[in-house]
Amino acid sequence: MRRSADHLARHRLADLFLDTFPYNAHTTAQDALWAGLPLVTYRGQAFAARVAASLLHAVGLPELIAESLEDYEALAFRLATDPALLGAVRDKLARNRLTHPLFDTGLFCRHVEAAYTRMWEIWQGGEHPRSFAIDAIKPI
Repeated sequence: MRRSADHLARHRLADLFLDTFPYNAHTTAQDALWAGLPLVTYRGQAFAARVAASLLHAVGLPELIAESLEDYEALAFRLATDPALLGAVRDKLARNRLTHPLFDTGLFCRHVEAAYTRMWEIWQGGEHPRSFAIDAIKPI
């Protein structure tokens, strides 16, 4: 347990997390966001290059997602050289961390349970497996 606390504490010492490409950070990006460390990512085309963008959307920070390498560099530079802007992003992350879906485990569980229920209903109805979507469930 101590190693986990140390790991998260190291994130709190940094100013900005610069994501890698073409393989984004996955759990490390989530850890950084949990610790309050903003990250900048470049969204690529492959799954491995889109993970951090998904995390940023789920925590309400899509403005930290660059759509080109040039935009990535410019955004990182802007945040690194503008303490007020970086502070505003940190504040937004602190506000969003416990109010957005990324870290709402209960909401995630309710969505998974709804998907399992729907799969069961499809099977019970004698239907073949198929794609379906679960409607968004509001946080409690």
